[in-house]
Amino acid sequence: MRDIANIHRFNIDEVYDALETSPQGLSTEEAERRREEYGLNEIRKIKGTPLWKRFISHFTHFFAILLWIGAALSFVADQAALGYAIIGVIFINATFTFVQEYKAEKATEALKRLLPLMATVIRDGEEIEIEAAKLVPGDFMILREGDHVSADARLIGSAELRTNNSALTGESEPVRRNANPVLDEEMSITDRLNLVFTGTTVAIGSGKAIAYATGMNTEFGKIAAMTQAVEDEESPIQLQMKRITRFVAVIALGLGILFYLLGQFVVKLPFADNLIFAIGIIVANVPEGLLPTVTLSLAMATQRMAKRNALVKKLSSVETLGSTTVICTDKTGTLTQNEMTVRSLWTPWVEVSVAGVGYAPEGEFLASGNGNGKGEKQKKLSREEMARLDMALKAAVLCNNSRLVEGEEKGTYKIIGDPTEGALLVLGGKGGVDPGEAVGNSKRIAELPFDSARKMMSVIYEEKGGKIAYSKGAPNVVLERCSHILTKEGVREISPEDRDRIKGVNDRYARSALRVLALASRTMPPELSGYDIDNTETGLTFLGLAAMMDPPRPEVEEAIKKCRTAGIRVIMITGDYGLTAESIARRIGLVTGQPRIITGMDLENMPDEELSMHLRDEEVLFARVSPEHKMRIAQVLRGMGEVVAMTGDGVNDAPALKAADIGVAMGVTGTDVAREASEMILVDDNFASIVAAVEEGRAIFDNIRRFITYILASNIPEIVPFILFVMFNIPLPLTIIQILAVDLGTDLLPALALGTEKPELGIMSRPPRSREEKLLNIRVLLRAYGFLGPLEALVCMLGYLYMFNWRWGAELRAYAEANPLVYAKATTMSLTGIMMTQIGNGFACRTNVESVFKVGLLSNRLYLLGIASEVSLQVLIVYVPLLNKAFETAPIAWSDWLFLVPFIPICTVADEIRKLILRTYLRRQKKGREG
Repeated sequence: MRDIANIHRFNIDEVYDALETSPQGLSTEEAERRREEYGLNEIRKIKGTPLWKRFISHFTHFFAILLWIGAALSFVADQAALGYAIIGVIFINATFTFVQEYKAEKATEALKRLLPLMATVIRDGEEIEIEAAKLVPGDFMILREGDHVSADARLIGSAELRTNNSALTGESEPVRRNANPVLDEEMSITDRLNLVFTGTTVAIGSGKAIAYATGMNTEFGKIAAMTQAVEDEESPIQLQMKRITRFVAVIALGLGILFYLLGQFVVKLPFADNLIFAIGIIVANVPEGLLPTVTLSLAMATQRMAKRNALVKKLSSVETLGSTTVICTDKTGTLTQNEMTVRSLWTPWVEVSVAGVGYAPEGEFLASGNGNGKGEKQKKLSREEMARLDMALKAAVLCNNSRLVEGEEKGTYKIIGDPTEGALLVLGGKGGVDPGEAVGNSKRIAELPFDSARKMMSVIYEEKGGKIAYSKGAPNVVLERCSHILTKEGVREISPEDRDRIKGVNDRYARSALRVLALASRTMPPELSGYDIDNTETGLTFLGLAAMMDPPRPEVEEAIKKCRTAGIRVIMITGDYGLTAESIARRIGLVTGQPRIITGMDLENMPDEELSMHLRDEEVLFARVSPEHKMRIAQVLRGMGEVVAMTGDGVNDAPALKAADIGVAMGVTGTDVAREASEMILVDDNFASIVAAVEEGRAIFDNIRRFITYILASNIPEIVPFILFVMFNIPLPLTIIQILAVDLGTDLLPALALGTEKPELGIMSRPPRSREEKLLNIRVLLRAYGFLGPLEALVCMLGYLYMFNWRWGAELRAYAEANPLVYAKATTMSLTGIMMTQIGNGFACRTNVESVFKVGLLSNRLYLLGIASEVSLQVLIVYVPLLNKAFETAPIAWSDWLFLVPFIPICTVADEIRKLILRTYLRRQKKGREG
């Protein structure tokens, strides 16, 4: 076959020659040969990471490696039970995290499902239906209304053909197609009117085409390849957790080795004791519950977000939303309602503002002017005034090939056909001209279909009063064919002043990015039997102008304001025209000045450095862009250090959704491909839901930091007993298995509860968090390790010594060896002391600066439940014989509990003093800046 890169330029004979086919189609043998050469017409999937490898990865991160080392050392020290316990912890962590995080990648499978199953072709001179997967280049395709297009093809014939390209371009309005050669090389491939594409549908009309690309060679397949080629990158929270695990791992291993050497060469402990000592230091420094707590917290955040109509597929994406600095959004269906609506109807005597949005034929006609462009106070039209509009409304309804039908839900409507014509049907319904009744009272006897050359359409109806032609089209074209005008007084000849006035109104509407159609009619001579352009579209009577638009969603303007307050930029990226994009942007408050409008053609010749410069402009819009452009914009923004959320609903959006930090797909209008390529789905397609999701994302970062502080603080009372064990030769105040009881038992639910704290007041008034800001910074470390932790260690050791009646040193060791039950009770007191102080620590960690009493001591009900579970579990560990054996504990008297109870608020009170000092300092600092 010849090179088909310029197939849009070929005439029909050249198309046959280039693809080596004919009007009789391919022979069965030739089709089979080409299928072997080109393969099946399907989307091929790039092999991903096997599930078993994903599962294994959870056993090899730093925390897991440290625990493996601890388990191995336990077996060396003849502590098999401890070794098995640590291995159990590893498996529990790995399995839990894997199950919570696992989400299958289904983007390419969704692309396959979107491909049609059957296609109609001509082979061996006969029309047959075949599986779409068996289409090959050169196949002669038959396209009918409602058909899915199964391959990229060059039209060789069309009859009123319009295709819905929304799955490919994101724009829902059906696009006219014809078989004429296209010579304009500057035109993008999807704008070439003689080409149809895989994944699109035939909205109206019919056509014949020759397939020139199948499978992965189609535009659809190229998008699939781009989607597959974009590698998944780690989210900010994943990178932060990796830094934390490495940091803690280095500390744990370093301290373990250091104290082993001290025990071996300074204190000269027996080998077994020294090994247990080193294991204890390592295990005490590893917050075993951190990873499952983070995972659970993120999972719970997704549930809260689901209640706010945002479904998060990837857990780590929750926190990513909180650091979002730029939202790149499509226009149609995302910022707008994706329902073309007539907003104004202009006639020579009155300008009417049409109320109501959507396809429901409900809405008042309000007079907003006198037809001369001079605004008047809006008022409802009288019955007589509405009657004068009857002719214009009949033209809108009868010069129309679309249908308005009721939707599945009561009170809803949908359009079958062209949305622009559907908007005119709805206009008629609102004005009292029922489409069904109007058609029923008239008989269509001829139609002069729309074509792109003359830019208008006419139909001829036989009515009681004779034959009448109704026309609609581009205002300037229709106006040229008008000789008369319908005014308040009746029909008269149109004057030059009338023409200027009509053109002025049309220009006014165009500047507002409204799509304008002129309406006209003509009473046809009764003797006329044949109808053509020359004898029909001449001597028309001008009736009016219908101005329409796809209206913005009503809640979007407020959402844009919230984004601006939160320091988040919103950039519109659309396949529509720049003027339309600018108009919608102004209506929703996205732009106020003179924005820079960059088209897809501009991007083709624009280096990344220049694009980066324009992206720094406060007001920039992108229009007439392709899928590759959207992905490139996302990549350049990320290269600038921005955290990018990309919204989209079409197949064309999938690569950009994957390339962004977080892809946000539409749940109602979105394609399967977009939903599967994204990290988050908006159930209600509401842009405002993104703002709610960002708020949750910001809160989750603060909450993760809260429970990290909570968990790390308990490491100090776990480490101090081992240090005292070596330095002062006292019996070990806390065993390793008891450390695991804290980290994976009593601490787990309270830590999780801290992950459910509500967003702080003003959280959406502060700028986005820097990508460089660390979860585990010096302030968190000092608060956990240098302030709260030592307080807990103090109480832990007080409880231990209390049980020995304050003995110390050699006396304590001798007493413990002689009274093993007392020793078991003493370690139980240490464990209970940690649990008690963690209650107060949790209250302290609920706020960072504000007093916990101001937010409400009892306002986090899950934390109260966590305290109840923490105390209940500790009671079981202390008093159930089986658990006594497992955790090396012994029952203690209730009076022993009473000794520890007063220490519960020690961390809360101490941290309240710290917060008070900090608030005072911040207030003085603020006054200093203001003064």
